[in-house]
Formats: sequence, C-alpha cells, structure tokens
Amino acid sequence: MTSKAPISCTMNVGSSLAASEGVCHLIMAMLEESGFGKEDVFAVHLALEEAFINAIRHGNEMDPDKEVEVSYSVDSEKFEVWIEDEGAGFDPRSVPDPRCGDNIYKPSGRGLLLMRSYMDVVEYDERGSRVHMVRRRSQSPVAHELPKTYT
Repeated sequence: MTSKAPISCTMNVGSSLAASEGVCHLIMAMLEESGFGKEDVFAVHLALEEAFINAIRHGNEMDPDKEVEVSYSVDSEKFEVWIEDEGAGFDPRSVPDPRCGDNIYKPSGRGLLLMRSYMDVVEYDERGSRVHMVRRRSQSPVAHELPKTYT
C-alpha cells in the first residue's frame, strides 16, 4: 500500500556503523511503504550508507561520544535527507576524482562519487559537516548517469 501523507523525522544516532544500519533499515522500509521502486530504494540505501560512513569515520572520527543527526522527509515525489556530523568539516571540492590517475588503485575515496551518481541532489553546507541529498521518485526504470565532472 502506498502512503500518501508526507513523513518527516529527525533523530540523533551514535557514531557507530551498527547504529547507522538501523536508521538505514527504517528509512528503506518507509520508502517501500511509500511505493518507491526497487531502483530508488537501492539508490537511497547506497547513498545513505556512504553518507553515514563519511560522517562516522571522517567527520566524527569514530568518536563514540559524538553523534550524527539525521533528518529526513518522504513524500509522494521524493526522498530528502540531511546528515550532519560533529566534525570539523571538509571541502568536498578537494576530494580527488577516484576515476583518475593513481586514485583508481586506492581502496577508498569512492563514497562521494557513488552518492552523486545515485542521488538527484548532493550538496554540503559551507562548513562541510552537513550533507543534503534528494532522490526523486523514478517514473520509469532509468539509470542515473555518472556525473560528468566529479566536483
């Protein structure tokens, strides 16, 4: 059954990957209940996991005393989320493109590329500690293109 009323929620979760998994499962269930298709659910799940990993590992540096704030909204047209860590922030433009040069062989550094590839909007606040992402509901199973430029 498709839910028609918008759903919004804000919560703080601990800086652990286990805590973020619970939030991801909750959001995936809401998307499915709201009638989002498999491709949309997959895309949001992948982008959420990457955003959480970045917030927990890089932002909060795995500090168990820090939290990640998650605010999200689901309506009939789109899923929207804000994820904020307590870290110093970063400049997303300074992250090298993992598809170029020696970066191809690095075992990390693909999270931003994946987030940008699967979400319609990925933007950071000025400090670089809060990411805002939007995924519009697909009308047909059309894959999102990879970004032409990484930054």
